[in-house]
Amino acid sequence: MYIPSSFHVEDLPTLQDVMRRYSFATLIGTAEGVPFATHLPLLLRESPLSPYGALVGHLARANPHWRQFLSDREMLVIFQGPHSYISPSWYPTAETAPTVPTWNYVTVHAYGVPQIRDDAEWLESQLHDLIDTYEADQPAPWPGVLPDEYTARQLKAIVGFELPIARLEGKFKLGQNRAPVDQQGVFAALRQSPYAEARDLAQFMIGACAIEEPAGSER
Repeated sequence: MYIPSSFHVEDLPTLQDVMRRYSFATLIGTAEGVPFATHLPLLLRESPLSPYGALVGHLARANPHWRQFLSDREMLVIFQGPHSYISPSWYPTAETAPTVPTWNYVTVHAYGVPQIRDDAEWLESQLHDLIDTYEADQPAPWPGVLPDEYTARQLKAIVGFELPIARLEGKFKLGQNRAPVDQQGVFAALRQSPYAEARDLAQFMIGACAIEEPAGSER
């Protein structure tokens, strides 16, 4: 990934936070010699194999992607954080200096070699972890209790995997290369946006840019 120095983020807890918060990821590799992508939720776990941790998940057994896991071929996982169009009208300096629209965003790329985990006990444990993670915010969490026969059939239809992370790349394009007054203008516009994703992007600007929050504002 092309990462200008202004947008380069290396802080591990920050990158891991993005992977956890925006965990519906894109796994990119090859199948039958051509690029192939699978969109899926992944959980980040500690791993003795990597200081960055490991990603765990599963694919449908009918998905040909997992068959490429049998090699030592590295794959890419993309975690896409919030993003938004940025209008030149938000830059106070645009009144005296020409500028163009752009798109700001947060993304993390993780690389590693997936390892198949096809035993039923590991798969069932991973699925319960997945359910517990995404049911946690529900007013009445689904307990995940199903008939044994039904569960066994479902487990046979999927393939689990674990991907120890070999390297991480973080790119937070938040206008760090703009004048502070322009950063403030973008922040104010994103903060007032009707789109939740734009407002989330504004929160990432705090700390990364020269942002002064209005007195009494709620984060």
